[in-house]
Amino acid sequence: RGIPREPGAHWTELGCQSCTCQGGQVLCDTESCSVPCSHPLPAPAGGCCATCTGCLHEGVARDDGEVFSPSDGNCTVCVCLAGNVSCLSPECPPGSCPSPSPADCCSCNPEKCNFRGRTYTHGARFSLDGDDCTTCVCQGGEVECSFTPCPMLDCPQHQRHLRPGQCCSTCRDPPAPAGCFLDDNGVEFPVGQIWSPGDPCELCICQADGSVSCQRTDCVETCPYPIRIPGQCCPDCSAGCTYMGRIYSNNETFPSALDPCLSCICLVR
Repeated sequence: RGIPREPGAHWTELGCQSCTCQGGQVLCDTESCSVPCSHPLPAPAGGCCATCTGCLHEGVARDDGEVFSPSDGNCTVCVCLAGNVSCLSPECPPGSCPSPSPADCCSCNPEKCNFRGRTYTHGARFSLDGDDCTTCVCQGGEVECSFTPCPMLDCPQHQRHLRPGQCCSTCRDPPAPAGCFLDDNGVEFPVGQIWSPGDPCELCICQADGSVSCQRTDCVETCPYPIRIPGQCCPDCSAGCTYMGRIYSNNETFPSALDPCLSCICLVR
């Protein structure tokens, strides 16, 4: 290859070929590698043989003396020593365990539950025969049963009702109101009844839902001397006139209280 070699010279060609110069000829042979370890590292750049200065485990290079866990885990611990990988796994007692735990190094199968002639797996939920209001669960060989929780009701006890086939009571629909009951005087008015609560200018009506709606009457005085009639909201201007506390009918004449020679007359306009 254009390079002079001395007789007896040894060198390595690409492809891990070991060559020597003997009697003017070049003799080459594939270099054999002896790797005395179970998990050698690939040959470094420019080298032909793998090295045992570290370990190659599951495609990951590990330094000599490094402690690690494999990808499948299960609490196994491995160590790299001179190209060899040694792993140790915990010793687990035989049999089942109460419940599986991710932090537990030993794999186990939870105990099944035998209940009333039936077998249930761990974590299974079921109801008692003929009683859908009780829920049971299998936990590590033991069966725990509890009643189905019911929501809180905002109605009094006498309005609660347990329907057939249901586990929880419900509130009955309140009866339709027959009228309006007034707590202050104990009087009940039928729906549609109109009354005055004491003020003649205020009228109330009993609504269909049992509520009371009240409204005041606005009066508009149309004469300078209106007549106020007891029990009537608005003053009356058509009945006559009021003068000095007295009521006079229409067209009635009367003497003036200021001048006895002056005569007055009531005119309704």
